[in-house]
Amino acid sequence: MWWMVFKWVLIGPVLRLLGRPRVVGVENLPKDGAAILASNHLAVMDSFFLPLMVPRPIKFLAKNEYFTGKGLKGAFKKWFFSSVGCIPIKRGSASAAQDALDAGVGALQDGQLLGLYPEGTRSPDGRLYKGKTGMARMALDTGAPIIPVAMVDTEKFNPPGSTLPHPTKVQIRIGKPLDFSRFEGMSGNRFIERAITDEVMYELMKLSGQAYVDVYAQDVKDGVVVPGEDREAGAA
Repeated sequence: MWWMVFKWVLIGPVLRLLGRPRVVGVENLPKDGAAILASNHLAVMDSFFLPLMVPRPIKFLAKNEYFTGKGLKGAFKKWFFSSVGCIPIKRGSASAAQDALDAGVGALQDGQLLGLYPEGTRSPDGRLYKGKTGMARMALDTGAPIIPVAMVDTEKFNPPGSTLPHPTKVQIRIGKPLDFSRFEGMSGNRFIERAITDEVMYELMKLSGQAYVDVYAQDVKDGVVVPGEDREAGAA
């Protein structure tokens, strides 16, 4: 119920006015049943615009801190993220990765749309970074297709560090579902999971027009690595 209120009464009308969002490829979404929406991640507002423009509710895995804050602000965050269907995940613990996998698999087994950001964090510079393989494991464990979704210009609407939106036309491009049933029974094979993840990231690169960098975004943010030459969209 609250999802509909946010979408059509509270937040949706404002985002439609300021972002003038346009979705391309909505016919590629299944009308029912489980699917993974694998999106690039440019801005916080990705998690608002995508549910706004998709006709079905989306479950997102959200960091547990959104549900544990104190005071009025903390209570509002907990209410908001719970109401829109986010699943809390504790990060940094020894079991965090498995907990996230279990939560995602559970949502898919319930026939939900599961929204994931395979890069694991927002892009530090607008480029597309290496994907993490948890998405592939969920697809193999459940048989759910993976649908690439490209968010375009959300970082202009919601620049890093900004508190107020910058009115900008936002576009969402939804690709065709990717079926990995040919790998049935191979969950846990790290080579297969990496191959699936790389295929999804390649499709995202083509959809979004972003340059691709073959390192993890979090490692760049942490200063662990410095990205080298990138692969341009559409390149071999």
